[in-house]
Amino acid sequence: MAPGSPYRDMDKTLWAIRYTRENRNPCLGTCGGFHHLIIEYARNVLGFEDAQHAEYDPYASDLFIARLACSLAGREMELRFVPGSRVADIYGATSAVEQYYCNFGVDPDRVALLREGPLAISGSGREGEVRVVELPEHPFFIGTLFVPQMRSREGRPHPLIDAFIRATRGI
Repeated sequence: MAPGSPYRDMDKTLWAIRYTRENRNPCLGTCGGFHHLIIEYARNVLGFEDAQHAEYDPYASDLFIARLACSLAGREMELRFVPGSRVADIYGATSAVEQYYCNFGVDPDRVALLREGPLAISGSGREGEVRVVELPEHPFFIGTLFVPQMRSREGRPHPLIDAFIRATRGI
């Protein structure tokens, strides 16, 4: 699931994410893809049928994705990974500096709800903001608020992009 939103068809996007999650197919959602991964999870795993994204409906009662108080668009920021998480293993480190292009993120009031299910918050910003999520029991289901594809170069793919491609090949 790629950066940028709103998507043309949110229902089809959420269907595709649910399909990959339930059928254990590899899924990497970045920026807007991360947002939609959170919405799909809130609706179909946590049971918040009206979970919404502020870009689609800023006045929704169940906003899981809200406008950030401070835009991350065009910024590079440090994030920390949970030791032993899949993403920390992929990086071979517990911190990294990554590029962001987002004006939206997980509503801080919903973080405790996200923690109630199997989705793990495996990366966070300096003040604990959700930046990376993963399903530990899934072969490859990772969402990042940052955009790893911006750091990929010919012959040197970003570690997350490389891991995702390997997962799609069954390596």
